[in-house]
Amino acid sequence: MSLDKRARALGQWLVLGSLVGLVCGVASAIFLFLLEEATHWRTGHEVIVYFLPLAGLVIGALYGRWGAPIRGGNNLVIDTMHEGGERIPARMAPMALLGTVLTHLFGGSAGREGTAVQMGASLADGVAHRLQVSPTTRRELLAAGIAGGFGSVFGTPIAGTLFGLEVVSVGRLNYEALVPALVAALVGDFVTRSLGIHHTVYPAASSLALSPGVMGKWLVFGAAVAAVAVVFVEGVHFLKKRLEKALPSLALRMALGGVLVVVLWKVVGTSDYLGLSVPLIERAFVDPSLPSETFALKLLFTVLTLGTGFLGGEVTPLFVVGAALGNLLARLLGLPLELAAGVGLAALFGAAANTPLALSLMAVELLGAGVLPHVVIVTVTAYLLTGQRGIYPAQRIARFKQGGPLLERLLPLRELDERSRRP
Repeated sequence: MSLDKRARALGQWLVLGSLVGLVCGVASAIFLFLLEEATHWRTGHEVIVYFLPLAGLVIGALYGRWGAPIRGGNNLVIDTMHEGGERIPARMAPMALLGTVLTHLFGGSAGREGTAVQMGASLADGVAHRLQVSPTTRRELLAAGIAGGFGSVFGTPIAGTLFGLEVVSVGRLNYEALVPALVAALVGDFVTRSLGIHHTVYPAASSLALSPGVMGKWLVFGAAVAAVAVVFVEGVHFLKKRLEKALPSLALRMALGGVLVVVLWKVVGTSDYLGLSVPLIERAFVDPSLPSETFALKLLFTVLTLGTGFLGGEVTPLFVVGAALGNLLARLLGLPLELAAGVGLAALFGAAANTPLALSLMAVELLGAGVLPHVVIVTVTAYLLTGQRGIYPAQRIARFKQGGPLLERLLPLRELDERSRRP
């Protein structure tokens, strides 16, 4: 390719990536503002949590009436990137935003990355169709939308870039979308911050020399993270499938989920596990007396919320679970508390989402370079030990985790799961 063509290609991606980043940044800023307001309102009026079953009934009815084309959520985005097809419906962005804000307002334990990715991809696909770009360019803009949404909602543009490249396929990076994804993530993060959004600041991880003994501890740590990731992934998938058979109505499934979360809330006797639970993450970094069961309770709240159909993502809840697990393992293995909490925070989602590189970089952006190489060791170990599973069934396997050649065709995780369950 001549220098002139390379320059034109770079100019195209600077323009298109910036446009995608702009809309993603604005959408994330609106979303994060509404999410913060909803959280503040709930914490000041906790009686509203009792109405979570009713909220589930209403949200489920709305999605049952108008949300059928977008019910796949992140999986719809991944399928579209691989298969093309019709434009991702424009309604995905506002409906995902509304459903997630309502989930948090009434106390559901969910995250925000799912909504950010769906908004980003929907808006990016709108740009692609408005400009009538080629199918190849469309796929690259969808990756940019994922990167822009993820990077701007967490304030981690480099991790967002890599997430947009890594989440689509297991065992292969989508390098052709590197430039637009990077531009969209950087611009999206800049726009979100410029609109007055402030992200959570975590303590910088302390440095720790990597000795054979320390490495052995991290391998044990990685195995524990993998076990928790498997419980989470299988728990959410199991609950979804069983309830879909028993209760075909999404509204009734969500109402039931609301009842279960309210009952668990009253049994546990604390509101710490409702919503994002960011204060629990902050405690995990500094509190050696954090209850040992914290990670398990947050996991249970989240499985019940997401498994019954409520809107949101998995990242922040898994950050809580991972940080609390890291806090516990730090005390058991004799590791620095803040370092172990930070490693657990990143590694659990990296293993569950099959994105170990993106989450290792995210740990660096959030916690500083002191977290390296520890987070890479744990995240890669957990990623390998979780096997061929993940929170996104639409992910394609390009190469099995245990090694071997590239597969002749990209194999959806859901198809592999179906094969494993056949008698």
